[in-house]
Amino acid sequence: MSAHTATAPTTISDPLAHGRVEDIFGVLSGTFVASLGIYLLHSAHAVTGGTAGLSLLISYGTGWSFSVIYVLVNLPFLALAQRRKGWDFTLRTLISIVLVSSFALLHPLAMPETRLNGPYAVIVGNLLAGVGMLILFRHKSSLGGLNTVALLAQERFGWRAGYVQLALDGTIIVASLTIVAPVVVALSAAGAVVLNLVLALNHRPGRYLGH
Repeated sequence: MSAHTATAPTTISDPLAHGRVEDIFGVLSGTFVASLGIYLLHSAHAVTGGTAGLSLLISYGTGWSFSVIYVLVNLPFLALAQRRKGWDFTLRTLISIVLVSSFALLHPLAMPETRLNGPYAVIVGNLLAGVGMLILFRHKSSLGGLNTVALLAQERFGWRAGYVQLALDGTIIVASLTIVAPVVVALSAAGAVVLNLVLALNHRPGRYLGH
């Protein structure tokens, strides 16, 4: 082929890739749903796994704002995310953390003095948190902390993120016995199983092709 007839290679965009608008809406909706779940847990004075559960636990013990604690607890894990997952994932996760903290301040204003049946609040709260995490995972983001560790384990070893998260969450829930009533801890453990089943059954390696 002569030089004047040669053409430059073209770049074909991935038809399965999420667009920018889809990513923005995905992160907004995922963080809102997750934060609503956390608000329900807080209303029942319950805990869950991950840094959200750890932040709730510290909040109960100290009286400090969950929103502030949640950001601070996640800072070391953001450094891990940047090293292992790169800046794109880390920045998206930072945005998600800030949004969850912000929405956590909004819910009490919109739904003041919310009183729910304890088991209902724990199960539904964990279900919503799991759905929110699932949305974020599918838009290259997470809620930080142990979510990042679970995703790294899934990508490196093929372990399902939900099962990894469940193992890590158990430690936090057991630790909550020092502050939270045993009955509530038992409910929280059941709720954490629900959350992680949402992830384990819906976020398997290779199943979801969009990115």
